[in-house]
Formats: sequence, C-alpha cells, structure tokens
Amino acid sequence: MTNAMFLVLIVEDDPALRSVVSTLLAAHGYRIAEASTGARAIIETRSHRPDLLIVDLGLPDTDGATVIAEVRSFSSVPILVLSARSMESQKILALDAGADDYITKPFSAPELMARVRAALRRHGHSGERLPLLKLGDVTIDLTARTATKADGPLHLTPLEYRVLECLARNAGMIVTQKRLIVEAWGSDRQGDARGLRSYVKMIRQKIEPHPGRPRYLMTETGVGYRLRPDEHVIAPVH
Repeated sequence: MTNAMFLVLIVEDDPALRSVVSTLLAAHGYRIAEASTGARAIIETRSHRPDLLIVDLGLPDTDGATVIAEVRSFSSVPILVLSARSMESQKILALDAGADDYITKPFSAPELMARVRAALRRHGHSGERLPLLKLGDVTIDLTARTATKADGPLHLTPLEYRVLECLARNAGMIVTQKRLIVEAWGSDRQGDARGLRSYVKMIRQKIEPHPGRPRYLMTETGVGYRLRPDEHVIAPVH
C-alpha cells in the first residue's frame, strides 16, 4: 500500500504552519485535507473519512482536546496532536481525550514523519501483518506473543510481558501510565504508577544494553512511556 492511499486531515489555524505540514506530507506522497477550526475538522472527518488527523490544540473556536473527544465518539481514526503546549497536564488531557500521540512544537520533519507512520501502522492502515520489533538483540513477535534474545527466550513474568506488549503494539507512540495500568493489571484490578515504574525498571534490566541509560523504553516524564525499536520487520508467512 502506497502513501497516496492515505488521506491526512491537518487541523491547524496558522496558515503558515498548516502549509509547512501539508507540503511535508505531500512530499512523502500523502493526500491532504485541511481545516482551520474545530467545527470544520468535525465536518471534514465525517465527510472525507481521513486515515489520520493531525490536530493543534489551540484552535480559534474550541479546544483541540474537545475536537478529539468528539471525533472519538464516532471514529477510531488515529489522531496525532501537534501543539506548542508542553505542560504534562495538557498532554495527558489530549491523550485521555483519545489522541494517539503528541508532538510539541517546534518539531523536526523526520520526527513528524516517523510518528505519522507509527500511528498508521498502529491502527492497521499500513496493510501489513503484525511486525517483529527489533531492540538490539531482543525480538518481540506480536503475532506469536513471544520475546526472545539472541541466545534464547527472554524470560518475562506475565505482567512484565503485558506491559511490554502494550508498548510494542504502540511502538513509537506515547502510552500513558493510565492506559498501561489498565491493560497490564486490568480495569477491575489495582495498579498504580509506582508499581508500573517498578515493572518498567525490571523490563529495562532485561531488554536494555545499559538499563540506567535506556535506549528503547523511554520515559515521557509525567505522562507515560514510549518504546522505540530499531526497526519493524514483517514476519514471513509459513
């Protein structure tokens, strides 16, 4: 599947920045739709059914988090926030409203494109089978639900694996502490941020070459965590 198959809706009230993002995405082959207000974003999402939304939070008619929540009421389209707001509480608000990832302005073009690809891949819009994730000599097979090292299986407790699997399924994107706790412990069981940090520390001991200086399992301070693999490799069909 080529990038030209994907329609990206850019929701941004600054014409200059909207043009920069539009030009960048178009140069990579994506089709573009634009909206300068929250109301227009809802109309465009309903009428054109984009494959990805890139949303600024500071819109002239409403807050971007409100737009995200409304879109989430009728669509599971991936949503990437691109905003100058950098406070942890603002990031958490947008992610809890239903955003998949958050990039703070100013941003780099390679970072934006990597996040776009990750969001599309996470939501199954890439047309690909679930990938193998490579983290140095560690391989995570999301289809087989296994984790291995060069010398054999990676020994993880069931809860450690659930945390790692949630991060792997959202590779490249922020996963909030709240979401990790729910997915690892279950909505009917007790989990907390302190316990999650302990499990993240144990996982780092098993996957990181230098756990004290993590390369793959990164902390997004006050928000959650992000898994950054070296590569995604599509497993062969047997």
